[in-house]
Amino acid sequence: MCLIAFAFDPDAQQKLFVLANRDEFYGRAAKQAGFWEDIPGVLAGRDLEAGGTWLGVHTSGRFAAVTNYREPGRQVEDALTRGDLVTGFLKGSLSSEAYLNEIESESHRYNGFNLIVYDGENLGYFSNKSSEGPVLLTKGIFGLSNHLLDTPWPKVVRAKQGMKTLLDSFPDAHSIWTDMSAMHLFEDPTQAADGALPSTGVSLDLERTLSAMLIKSPNYGTRCTTMVGLWQDGRIRFAEKTLHPKGLDPAMLPFEIQPGFNAAPDLEF
Repeated sequence: MCLIAFAFDPDAQQKLFVLANRDEFYGRAAKQAGFWEDIPGVLAGRDLEAGGTWLGVHTSGRFAAVTNYREPGRQVEDALTRGDLVTGFLKGSLSSEAYLNEIESESHRYNGFNLIVYDGENLGYFSNKSSEGPVLLTKGIFGLSNHLLDTPWPKVVRAKQGMKTLLDSFPDAHSIWTDMSAMHLFEDPTQAADGALPSTGVSLDLERTLSAMLIKSPNYGTRCTTMVGLWQDGRIRFAEKTLHPKGLDPAMLPFEIQPGFNAAPDLEF
């Protein structure tokens, strides 16, 4: 998962609204979003190599997502899989704050990551590359890629601006899910100008490629877009659109979890 914009307002009808692109090697096996048989209540895509996920929800009203922190050449020996950070939160019952505090004590065992968790009330963020430790976020619009939260990389700035424009253009949260045009917000392959590129230790050509909201390259790129909404009444809306690779269903997969936690896959909004 390499680009996330999310709006949080604990007093709003839709308390948390998330748009995210997952960028990954096309050859890395993964399952599209669905309910997991081995962990009841979890709705997420699944990395078939390590078994975890990059973003998901639980029918109890929990949400989590992780992105890698880009630092080429730095690898933790025998590192734990970062996808389990998401799964561990979704299937558990710890509050956002308690979970992040627990993860912090073991964070040296992982390669660089950014973790967002939401327990239905509190939204938390932690990176093992930040000196600040876990934080609980207040009302606002946030952006995250492969550096720290709200690092002003060009695509993060554009994602946050796009999120604000999107939310301002609809009369209410339900309209976003009726229209569904928000799913196209991150489908922009425009690369940043060289002068605006971050310097993360990769080649200039690769830095250019990775600067786009929608990444396209021969072997690596944006594989899916996901939209998630968590509501005051306990409802969860979740939609995924697969872009790559070939062989997976390209259709948009919508889900709605009604208050009372009855899963209804393939529901048309």
